[in-house]
Amino acid sequence: MSLPEGTHISHVQLRVKDLVSELSFYRGLLGFHEANHFDSTLALSSSVPTDHGARAGQLSVQLLLTESINAVARPPRTTGLFHVAILYPNRVELAKTLLRLIRNGYPIQGAADHLVSEAIYLADPEGNGVELYCDRPKESWRWSNGEIAMATEPLHVEALLKEADGKEWTEIHPQTDIGHIHLNVGSLARVEEFYSKQLGFDVTARSYSGALFLSAGGYHHHIGVNVWAGRNAQHPPENSLGLISFGIAVPNAAQETLTDPDGIEVEIIPTNAKE
Repeated sequence: MSLPEGTHISHVQLRVKDLVSELSFYRGLLGFHEANHFDSTLALSSSVPTDHGARAGQLSVQLLLTESINAVARPPRTTGLFHVAILYPNRVELAKTLLRLIRNGYPIQGAADHLVSEAIYLADPEGNGVELYCDRPKESWRWSNGEIAMATEPLHVEALLKEADGKEWTEIHPQTDIGHIHLNVGSLARVEEFYSKQLGFDVTARSYSGALFLSAGGYHHHIGVNVWAGRNAQHPPENSLGLISFGIAVPNAAQETLTDPDGIEVEIIPTNAKE
């Protein structure tokens, strides 16, 4: 049974070694606001908090940074985060953020036109992959036999930057959200069994070699998975830096916490169908 429209990635939790350094990126450069700080975890939101009691899993929180000074680096060619994708509400907001990064000299790793979206790729100070993107109008997406047409074409960066019109970035747009999450996995078949057959996500694309994309409600993808770190890649140590968990907001679902085939904690968070 497919998941209902309105299902989306609610938040992503990362284990970090240096919270100050990570905040220089997520708060200082990208503009996320501190929503709450509990124990060793800092919750960040794209909107100015009005409820200082916000806790992990609420829809106003997009990022959770859990500091662990004894954490170890995630070994190469292991499962875990490929990138977390931050979705901007329009091209202007993406362009202003890109211009801010350029003016601050922050390294950009790549850019791509995916037909359904335009994307900028970089890494946070501890090497976690980050995608900044905006969607093209949904009516322009092309579907064939239940699969969406996506590609990796060169992005016209100059045309994108013109959208900013040279205007100085002032703050993050409150509608900025987590658009999708992309994972390194050990087996496409095992994760398809979990995310599609067990949780109800629809497979939207199989055209990328070694990758699979899944979504709910006709989106291009909420979850991307790949075996580019190696088929049957091993799990990293439990105290590795990087992805701890992520949340999936599902209208009228039962709240539960599951573990995917690669040891990643997945929180199912019920939401009101009207949200």
